[in-house]
Amino acid sequence: MDIGFLGLGKMGLAMACNLSKAGHTVRAWNRSAVDAGALEGGRIVAKPRDVFDGDVVFTMLSDDAAIREVLLESGVLDEARAGLVHVVSATISVAFAHELASIHADRGLPFVSAPVFGRPDAAQAGKLFIVAAGPTEALRLVQPLFEVIGQSVFIMGEHAEQANAAKIAGNMMIAMAIEAMAEAVAITEALGIDRVDFLALMTKTLFGCRAYENYAGKILSGDYQAGFRLALGLKDLRLATDAGKTCGKRLPMLDAVRDQMSAASDAGMGDRDWSALADYVMRT
Repeated sequence: MDIGFLGLGKMGLAMACNLSKAGHTVRAWNRSAVDAGALEGGRIVAKPRDVFDGDVVFTMLSDDAAIREVLLESGVLDEARAGLVHVVSATISVAFAHELASIHADRGLPFVSAPVFGRPDAAQAGKLFIVAAGPTEALRLVQPLFEVIGQSVFIMGEHAEQANAAKIAGNMMIAMAIEAMAEAVAITEALGIDRVDFLALMTKTLFGCRAYENYAGKILSGDYQAGFRLALGLKDLRLATDAGKTCGKRLPMLDAVRDQMSAASDAGMGDRDWSALADYVMRT
């Protein structure tokens, strides 16, 4: 396929490279300068509009504001080829996903939300978990591309914002898991239990799952080099808060963890991995 790609951060570049290696034609654009050879087998173009002339465009920009600026305020979508499928893999708000779906429908452009679970190493290995929603025919068309960049695809429904709701809720649960482990370690260490022993007990019994195992490893190593920055995690918790308000739901655990992460950001941890929330909790 002829694929356009917007956003070549750690995640986006890995995804675009995998699509190119799979034999697809890939043209990509990034807001900041990117080395011409960074996209293996693909081509870096000068303007966003240069990627909206093929079969599919993936967007992996950082947030609602970035996508609004690049796609809507610039008028890029007005010049897109009719019928082109636009896949937004960034974590954006439920409300903005709904707005984008409506805007694309008005222009005859199928729109798919497909945020991903996975860190940069998983993106490089083509092992992301893809959470997708959108029109059935558009999902069918991009399924082979999802199989290149991910190991599993989970369809949430026909309305794009359903995928974003699932992704935001999932990130909320990860943050809660980090907070839970940090608070538990704070108690057990104060009573003389080594965190290695305690977290081994938890991850090999009651909480033997990916999130607990991965982030327990970060807590034990003390390696908080950013894979997913705390500032972006805080952004996602705020998106979850907004979604809860829209649904009229009271989410007290979310409020508590968001406030903790906000305090960690204010303490200068915004550019560290979001698991540095645990470091903040255990130190305060």
